[in-house]
Amino acid sequence: MSASAPATQLPDHVTDEAVQIELSIVMPCLNESETLAVCIRHARTFLATSGVVGEVIVADNGSTDGSQQIAEEEGARVVNVSEKGYGAALIGGIAAARGTYVAMGDADDSYDFEGLGPFVAELRDGADLVMGNRFRGGIEPGAMPKLHKYLGNPVLSLVGRLFFNAPVKDFHCGLRAFRRESITALSLRTTGMEFASEMVVKASLTGLNIVEVPTTLRKDGRSRPPHLRSWRDGWRHLRFLMLYSPRWVFFYPGLLLTAIGLIATAVLLAGPVLIGDFGLDIGTMLYASAIAVVGYQAVLFFLLSKVYALHEGFLPASARFRTLQGRLNLENITVAGGVIFVLGLIWLVVSFVWWGGSDFGALDPSDSVRRVMPAVLSLIIGAQTIMAGLFLSLLRIRVVHPEPAVETTEA
Repeated sequence: MSASAPATQLPDHVTDEAVQIELSIVMPCLNESETLAVCIRHARTFLATSGVVGEVIVADNGSTDGSQQIAEEEGARVVNVSEKGYGAALIGGIAAARGTYVAMGDADDSYDFEGLGPFVAELRDGADLVMGNRFRGGIEPGAMPKLHKYLGNPVLSLVGRLFFNAPVKDFHCGLRAFRRESITALSLRTTGMEFASEMVVKASLTGLNIVEVPTTLRKDGRSRPPHLRSWRDGWRHLRFLMLYSPRWVFFYPGLLLTAIGLIATAVLLAGPVLIGDFGLDIGTMLYASAIAVVGYQAVLFFLLSKVYALHEGFLPASARFRTLQGRLNLENITVAGGVIFVLGLIWLVVSFVWWGGSDFGALDPSDSVRRVMPAVLSLIIGAQTIMAGLFLSLLRIRVVHPEPAVETTEA
């Protein structure tokens, strides 16, 4: 196949303008001169042998090793994305794609671009997102670090299935294909490696049709280390999954801790509790109060993270939460927090008067803690509520997020 042939595989008698491109194959690229040419050739071979009308796009993220020139010589269309990051490059490449479907894969020669047939077949059958599964298709020796193979990918994929009910067992496979309109409608935002997680999570939350097909992973052809950093990027993926599921991370655990803490504190206000020879007293009350405070803080974190995720377009908003969010304005939250805080002040005054009845002398530690603990809890929870209301108002300030700047070089 000639290196100067056009990237779009069209019959000789038709022009690019006269036919609908079915598949755009997008490759993010940052200094991939060693492997980029062979990846483009494999992609073009698939288009030529399958009869799929398509194009090859290289989304370059600022390469300094001549990758852009290699891509043009191999007949690919180069899209220059100035904003750094794996996700930013793909967002730019997908935005420039002209195909009904888009396939994306790394330009390190680890994925089989000639094996895109099952992906296209599933898309034609109505799938919105087709994920490759390397564990079903086969992983060549040395192609995936053991840490990723036995810990990172299985754990993160399990978290994704549990939190979002995603029918995906290889959450982070880099070879995937999708219906362009369906995925662009998700308004994907992340610019780093967590872009891979965002696509699957949002597709699951919005009810898109997701399927998996086997694919292979071979050892990449680069002599340099990969851009991926195991612990850093693994944490970014996990952090992102947590952001997308604040109910399981913050709300439910926080609600449970708050209930346990408040109930235990209320029970111990009446006096020590004996369970056989085991006694619970003011020490337990202090721990219970601390648990209640931590739990309530987690519930507030749920609210703040949920609003932030909605504000940034990470999460789709349910009608129920939109109704709740409309009522959670600064004034309402501040009033609620102020009421709780004032109740704490009243209880504090009552405790001070009680102390005055003893001429402000020494008190029994157990009685003293029991009398002041409700005031302490009310003051802390009231202050937390007021500060959460203030921070919530800051989160709702609207800002404009421009899309990554791209420049297109036609082959």
